[in-house]
Amino acid sequence: MHDFDKPYWDRHWAPPEKHTHGHAPDLPPNPHLIDHVRDLSAGTALDAGCGAGAESVWLAEQGWRVLGADISAHALEAAAQRARAASVDDHITWVEADLTEWEPAERHDLVLTCYAHPTIPHGEFYRRISGWVAVGGTLLIVGHLPDAAGHGHGHGHHHPTEATVTAADITASLEDGRWRIDSATESTRTVHTPAGERVLRDAVVRATRLS
Repeated sequence: MHDFDKPYWDRHWAPPEKHTHGHAPDLPPNPHLIDHVRDLSAGTALDAGCGAGAESVWLAEQGWRVLGADISAHALEAAAQRARAASVDDHITWVEADLTEWEPAERHDLVLTCYAHPTIPHGEFYRRISGWVAVGGTLLIVGHLPDAAGHGHGHGHHHPTEATVTAADITASLEDGRWRIDSATESTRTVHTPAGERVLRDAVVRATRLS
C-alpha cells in the first residue's frame, strides 16, 4: 500500500533514485499523447502530475504554452532541466502543487494526466481536473490498467489496486452531456528502458468538453 502523498513522491523522484528506477530525464514522452494531440491546434495545456516533464517539453516543442504541475520538487527540478536542454523553458511554467487541493487560475485548451496516482480516488481526481478544461478543449487521461504485468512508467513493481483504472472507470467519471468521448481504449505495449524491457497496460481516454 502507498499513500501517494508528497513524501512518497519526493522519495520516488529523489535524484539518487532517479536512474535506479528508470526515471532518467531523457525518457520519451508518452506515445498516447503524441497520437492524440498531433491533430490539435497548439494552445494552452496543463500537464497534471507532470513528473520529469517529458510530456510538457514535447508539447512546448509543438508550440503549446504549458503549465506543468507536480507535487514533487525533485520531479520539477528534472523537468526544468529537460526544458532548458530543449530550449523551450520560456514556453513552460512549473508549479509545485498538490493537485487534490490546488486550482489553476484559468481553464486550458488541453488538460492531460499520465499515470497520476493521487491521494484521492481516481474518479474524483479525474472529475477535478476535467473542470480545468475550457469549453471546446480536450481532456487526455492515461492510466495503468489493473493486473498490470508489473512495470509501470518507471516503476519496478506491481501497481497496487488503488493505482489502477479501466477506460470505463475514466469515462464514468465524466458528466454526461458535458463531454464527447472521442476515444476510450485499453492496450498493452513494451517499452525499453536502461533497466530493460517493461510491459505497460494502459487505459486511455480522450474527450472534448462540450459545455
